[in-house]
Amino acid sequence: MIRTFRTLANPADAADLHRRLTRLRPDSPRQWGRMTAHQMVCHLRDAFLMGTDRKPVSEATGPLSWKIVKWGALYAPLRWPPGIPTRPEIDQTIGGTRPADFELDVAELAALLREAASTPEFFESRRHPIFGPLSNAEWLRWGYLHVDHHLRQFAL
Repeated sequence: MIRTFRTLANPADAADLHRRLTRLRPDSPRQWGRMTAHQMVCHLRDAFLMGTDRKPVSEATGPLSWKIVKWGALYAPLRWPPGIPTRPEIDQTIGGTRPADFELDVAELAALLREAASTPEFFESRRHPIFGPLSNAEWLRWGYLHVDHHLRQFAL
């Protein structure tokens, strides 16, 4: 049996994320974490820009290298757990983009999702700050998982 993974490269998977995103409201209650729904939208927007030259982000250092965690994070049949720390440049309470207009911020995120899914050079072979080098296919898998993780944070 060939196993397929959900990814932004699959139009049905991308459409599912867009559908779920349209159900998010500014007052949607979180199931875990400290971000508001609006902060989460800005966090995801910043995270997608991190994969381009539009949002520089510092590389993580620590005992677990990207070689150890990359495969597990992208391909293990487990959901990402709550409480994974993020880089300060995409943390909305530190250096991330501050929420402004909810509808506009959601529209910008949705446009970035479409652009990433439809533009092969969107991620420009950038390094992920935790996982290191990612292929375009890996970035699209990461993008799906990251958005899915945070939509689940708000029960979507």
